[in-house]
Amino acid sequence: MNLTTWIIPLAVLVGFIAYSLIRYFNQKKYLKTLSEEEFKSGYRKAQLIDVREPNEFKGGHILGARNIPVTQLKQRLQEVRKDQPIYLYCQNGTRSSRAAHILRKNGYQNLNQLQGGFKKWSGKIKR
Repeated sequence: MNLTTWIIPLAVLVGFIAYSLIRYFNQKKYLKTLSEEEFKSGYRKAQLIDVREPNEFKGGHILGARNIPVTQLKQRLQEVRKDQPIYLYCQNGTRSSRAAHILRKNGYQNLNQLQGGFKKWSGKIKR
């Protein structure tokens, strides 16, 4: 193989990595990832939102959480107040990051997520 057959795939890969890194570091500016202890100490004074799908929520969720799946968040923004802290969680942290991005684009601040997601939660749950 010659060098030119490697240039395009390599450029695409480098571009993807750069985009991912920029997004990751930008997200650190507006989304705070909290340990379970930090999350427990603040979520009762905040809006606690489970962004998993309804069937996952019904299978068990953190006591006091509301279910607003990330797939429905744009249509349900009016249910989230801008004047209170927002505590988000999903199964492992991926969807809560996406939800925080949507919220930030719509003017929400004080965004927090549970490190490791629901699968790492050892506190009270409702089934």
